[in-house]
Order: sequence, then C-alpha cells, then structure tokens
Amino acid sequence: MITFKQLIRFISVDPVNLSFKDKLLAVGSSFFAILIVALVTQELSVGAADSIIIASMGASAVILFIIPSSPLAQPWSFFGGHLVSALIGVVCAQWLTDTAIASACAVGGSIFAMLLLRCLHPPGAATALVPILSGESLGYGFALMPVGLNVLVMLVMAIFINRWVLRHDYPTVSGKKNTALQSERRTGISDQDLKLALDNMDRFMDVSPGDLRKLLTDAEARSFQRFKGNITCADIMVREVLTVEYGTEVEQAWSIMHQQRLKAMPVIDRARRVIGIITWNDFFKFIHLGAHESFQDKFRAFIRRTPDVSTNKPESVGHIMSTSVIVIPETTHIIELIVLMSSQGQGYRQIPIVNDENRLVGMVYQSHLIAALYDEQLAAIVNKL
Repeated sequence: MITFKQLIRFISVDPVNLSFKDKLLAVGSSFFAILIVALVTQELSVGAADSIIIASMGASAVILFIIPSSPLAQPWSFFGGHLVSALIGVVCAQWLTDTAIASACAVGGSIFAMLLLRCLHPPGAATALVPILSGESLGYGFALMPVGLNVLVMLVMAIFINRWVLRHDYPTVSGKKNTALQSERRTGISDQDLKLALDNMDRFMDVSPGDLRKLLTDAEARSFQRFKGNITCADIMVREVLTVEYGTEVEQAWSIMHQQRLKAMPVIDRARRVIGIITWNDFFKFIHLGAHESFQDKFRAFIRRTPDVSTNKPESVGHIMSTSVIVIPETTHIIELIVLMSSQGQGYRQIPIVNDENRLVGMVYQSHLIAALYDEQLAAIVNKL
C-alpha cells in the first residue's frame, strides 16, 4: 500500500527538469506556435470552421517545445507520424461502420505504421481518431487539409522557435558532435557503445545518444572536480610568457621561437589582449617548393625582411598569425582544459590564460596539465610494484 509520504514524493517529482524561466518560455512558444498554425490554416482553409486545427497539435506542442531533443520530436517523427495516422484513420472510418472497432483499428494501425516507418509520434494516434469521431465523412484530402497544413506550419514554427528563441539544437542530427563534447573520449565510452546500450534496453528510453553522452560527461566532470578540488588555470599556468605584437617582423618572431624552442606564441595588442597566436605551421604554410628548390633557401628568403618599399610576401606577424585562438579565464577549473587538450584531432597543446579584463596573464601547456593531474598516491603504488 502506498503511504502518504510516498504519494507526496510521487506528486512532487518534476517530470521535466526545467527552470521556471524555461517553463515560461515553453508555454509562450506553444501559445504562439498554435496561434500561428490556427491563423494560417484559417486563412487558407476552404472548409468548415471546425477543421481549422486538429486537437492533437496541442499534444505535439508539448513534445516539440518541452522535449525537443527527444526522438519523438524530430521532424520525420512529427511529420510522418501525423500524416500516416491521418490516412489510416480515414481508411478505418470509411471501411468500418462500428465506431469502437474503427477506433481501435485506427489507433492500433497508426501505431504499427509509425513503428514500421520509424516515425513514432504519440499525438499521431490521436490524429487517427479524428476521422472516426468527427461525425463527418472525411476523405483522403483530410491528410492534406487541415492535417498536412497544420503539420507543415507547426514544423516551421518548431524549427524557428527552438533554434532562435529557446536556443535548442533542433532538429537533433544523428551523429552530429557538439564542439563542447568533442573530447568526451576520456570517458572511454564511444558513440557506438551508447547506441548499443540504448538498443539493449528492454524498454524505450526517451533520450538520444548525444544527450546521454552530455549527461555522462557532465557527471564525470563534477566527480573529477569533487575529488581533485578547486584547481584553477592560475594554479598551473606559466606567468612569464614571451609574446609578439601584430607589427612584429616575421624574422624577429621566428628568431624568438627558434632560440627559446617555442612551438607557439600569443600575439597581443598594446593592452595585452590576445588577438591571435603564431605557430610553426604559420611560417611553413607560405613555403611553396618547386621541383628543384631547397626548403632552407626558400624559408630563409621568406623570413628575411624585404629591404624594398614594396613586397609580395608577408612581413609582419599580423599577416601570418592565426586569429582563431581560444583563451580561458585564469579562474577556470582545469577540467575545462582537459576538454580542450584531449580532443582528438583538435587538441590544443597550449592555451593562453587571461584575467577578468581579458588581458594575457599566462599560458598553460599540456605538460603542466598532466603534472596537475598526476596522482601521488597512484605513483607510490606503482613504485612499490
């Protein structure tokens, strides 16, 4: 028997983990989406007034604007689910005279078709009931007007509102990797592992592999932060950093990097704000060798300052630097560095660190991050072996 405390606990559980602001935005989005759908359909409808909008659009609004990342909310599920169900509903209404049997067949048939066509959308089953319960003889045109028009306008509104108002990644593209999650490999769990795990469940899980990965990555980051403490970039960065400016000559910049054995240097303005970064690759990318040319000769000619007034090659750092540089505040926890430095293909070997005024105060290298992550207790165990 369920106790009063258990009942209160069940009632108090929020089915959607949204802030009050997000809930208000979802309510407003649903209101305006349905309003636009009704107005557009009313303007284009040539039938009766009661065929302006189907009731199942209200249920679809809940799915599209509350859980837009759900597989049930994706465009094909929404579009195909409604249209297939509408057609099956019309067929059942025309061929079956008994309302109860027709209703059961419409719902069962629409669910079967949606599962078969991989366009499962729960409100679609409600759409299948409309031709049976409407009391009118609806033809196959019902799938186009109002269902088709409702769905088309609603889908446009869902994409627009989710992307530019609610800031959701909708539609959720399978296999698309979020930039913030490109280094999730540290969990040791691949996309294939997540897909197989979801497929192996004995019941449907309303979560995409991308959302599941984000959840696992966030949980791991919080666990790491709890056990490692509040180690920030300021604790491990090198404060004495050699820099160059936009107008620094190419030859001078190369001389500094060569003598100090640096692989990269920040490029700053006079206020010490980072405007770019220069690496060895930025020097080499301008060297184009012919069949019988020497790389050393071409490179010396490139970095050497042109004595003439005019030139056909870059002369200053600002002309060859990379402007797409990532900087991190000095108060950032080192877990953010792990995300950036462990990314496959795009892993950064060094990252400039700035203060609250966005001025350069240091640099963190991969070696410093590894040293910060080094566990002394684990080292003691290894030494005993």
